[in-house]
Amino acid sequence: MPLVLDRLPDGALLAGADGKVLAVNAEACRLLETPVAPGDLLPDVVRLQDLDGNSWYECVSPYGGLSLRTQLVESSWWATSGREVLVTAKLHRETPGGPVSCVTLALRTARARERADRHRSELVATVAHELRSPLTGVKGFTSTLIAKWDRLTDSQKLLMLRTVDADADRLTRLITELLDVARIDTGRLSVRKEPVRLAPVVGALLDPMVPPGGRELTLRREGDPTVWVDRDRLAQVLANLVENAFAHGAGDVTVWLVEDGDGGAQLIVDDEGDGIAEDIRPRIFTKFWRHGRAGGSGLGLFIVSGLVGAHGGTVGVERSPSGGARIRVTLPSGRPPGIDPGID
Repeated sequence: MPLVLDRLPDGALLAGADGKVLAVNAEACRLLETPVAPGDLLPDVVRLQDLDGNSWYECVSPYGGLSLRTQLVESSWWATSGREVLVTAKLHRETPGGPVSCVTLALRTARARERADRHRSELVATVAHELRSPLTGVKGFTSTLIAKWDRLTDSQKLLMLRTVDADADRLTRLITELLDVARIDTGRLSVRKEPVRLAPVVGALLDPMVPPGGRELTLRREGDPTVWVDRDRLAQVLANLVENAFAHGAGDVTVWLVEDGDGGAQLIVDDEGDGIAEDIRPRIFTKFWRHGRAGGSGLGLFIVSGLVGAHGGTVGVERSPSGGARIRVTLPSGRPPGIDPGID
């Protein structure tokens, strides 16, 4: 048993019904900052305290309290050196409501939580930066309009108002993305499927997109697939993929629409950039993932993955024929059983 416990990454300690230690591993001794041996009393070896100086044993009272208790949720305590230790306990009872026959403690450092806190802080900073950028433009132009309204020409006013309108659209989109991320994380993302003939719909979605720097956006198709999808969510997926291809790739972008033999469809977006290295491909669909010098919130591909998953489809990244990145979205037919699909 001690050999097995010593191989655990976290501290582990077992105490019997009499409060005496039955087994302990080296990591627990390190975190408790005291040598522990079988036979030692639990209150003598677990000398952790809260920020007010109250001891873990007195506060938790593992052998007392309500007889219905079986689990003590993870909580923060501090060792003599000031190190924060996270403690979870399991109270074993032979019969429901009976006396505690064994106490199992799991102890670990707070470093993982500290890293998570830092990660959250970085995410907040990223979102704050993305929100501040358009807000700065809105504030600047509105302040100028208010202060110099009579001295500005109509064309100058119109230019400023169009810029404000565009920045407001950026803010609206970012807020929508954040709401979608929350829905994906909590499993509350909903889709309203309808039969959609993809070729005319995808073509109509691509028409108003203006490629930057004289680059070209081309739609190619193989077959004429009709699948059951949420039309608005499809537009969101396509917009994110094309914008990502232009932002992170180089050269022209080609969108392929391919009919699958099983009634589904594939939506493929190719760019002519340097491609995405294989070792980072699994990470590109994670939240706030950003690579290279291109800006953005880092939410687009995460939302694409969530929306495609909500349709029962898959999304992956490959190398395009030109050597750039290829994002392949596979959508099942999605037709409910017993329903004859209509064509839009």
